[in-house]
Amino acid sequence: MRSQFVVCIAVLSFGFSGHVLSGVSVIEANRLKQDLTPVGAERAGNESGTIPEWTGGLTQGPANWREGEVEENPFPQDESLFVITADNAHQYKDRLSEGSLRMLSQYGPDYFMPVYQTRRTAAFPEHVYEKFYENALSAELLDNGNGVRNTIMTSPFPIPTNGLEAIWNHILRYRGEEVSFRSASATPQVDGSYNPVVNQYDYYFAYSRENTELADIDNKIFYLKTDTISPSTLAGTITLVHETLDQVRSPRLAWRYDSGSRRLRRSPNLAYETDLPNSSSLRSVDQKDMYNGAPNQYDWELKGKRELFVPYNAYKLHDKSVRPDDVIRAGHINQQLARYELHRVWVVEAKRRTGIKHIYDRRVFYIDEDSWQVLISEEYDEDGNLWRVSEAHNISYYQVPVFWTTMEMTYDLKAKRYYIDGLDNNFPAYDFDPGFRSNEFTASSARRAARR
Repeated sequence: MRSQFVVCIAVLSFGFSGHVLSGVSVIEANRLKQDLTPVGAERAGNESGTIPEWTGGLTQGPANWREGEVEENPFPQDESLFVITADNAHQYKDRLSEGSLRMLSQYGPDYFMPVYQTRRTAAFPEHVYEKFYENALSAELLDNGNGVRNTIMTSPFPIPTNGLEAIWNHILRYRGEEVSFRSASATPQVDGSYNPVVNQYDYYFAYSRENTELADIDNKIFYLKTDTISPSTLAGTITLVHETLDQVRSPRLAWRYDSGSRRLRRSPNLAYETDLPNSSSLRSVDQKDMYNGAPNQYDWELKGKRELFVPYNAYKLHDKSVRPDDVIRAGHINQQLARYELHRVWVVEAKRRTGIKHIYDRRVFYIDEDSWQVLISEEYDEDGNLWRVSEAHNISYYQVPVFWTTMEMTYDLKAKRYYIDGLDNNFPAYDFDPGFRSNEFTASSARRAARR
């Protein structure tokens, strides 16, 4: 029965024509309490036993971890089962994305993939699981898929039937109610040399707050303020973002304060294919968080599920003893610190709509069934060539709990360089309860903060 379901959705695609009702029946939604997990993943393991049954995920930290500390590795005794290299990649090609295969061939033997035991650690609070069920019954795509309605807190479509629903699940996935943290990004040169940029990130997730109704959030998903700490040439730069639920009707609002001009200005172009600030033109704005923003520039197709080796449980990369010099290498990160596991992922293909201008003609996303987090993406140029490969290395943050990235990177196969974000090991742990208020994220508040 389940295989027939996957085959059916694999042939479904959804473009941008007309209004689509998406709420499923009560019978279908009840699967979230039966053969599917609360988020819509297959509860059972695979036939070979290499993917285990979901048993609730990782809901608390190990005994040696205390709240307020950087997350400890819950699996310190794990050793890699085997290592995939350029030489043996053909043996595993059915379990590798095109991007992973290309990385192995272009950067081997230094680029390799250590594969570990699969651990389905993704977990969320019980009240979030309840919203998954409610969303399944009520959520709808707006006209042309540019937004959603009748949904709140987390992914709207735990039982997706098309590509747009799946990508909205990623965009609106639960990441806590608010979080404050500091991390560095870098764009290493071909020889591996780099200059980090340190930012303070403050998020207020209006959409995901408990006891909040859709009518209360004023079309906002979240508020974000970033404050650049270093280098000195960029220090004091502030970016403020109001992320909207329907970005076509009400586009993203963004402001940027430049310490040189001492003025807070609107940034109307902080979207789509615009270069991500401080990325050396190696990543577009809509690649932040693997994918963000309005999906109206592409036609989306749900290709079904695959079992793939993907980045997962990246506690080695997150370890407080690791420094940026331990991570960054020429061409790619230090793969000895990476961890890959076999997981089921939804495959979504996005093809640029006719008449639309974007640097990526086609994109492929591999979305974790247990969290709706994009784990790998592939970006293709106008000639159909694979141009960039992005990876999201994730962990379970124990304070909430929530499954989210600790480090992201986009590899530019043409430039042989990459952008990396999430070098947070030198800084305090993420604080998922900083006590923010929404009025701290207004333009006037950002202006006052910049002048201090």
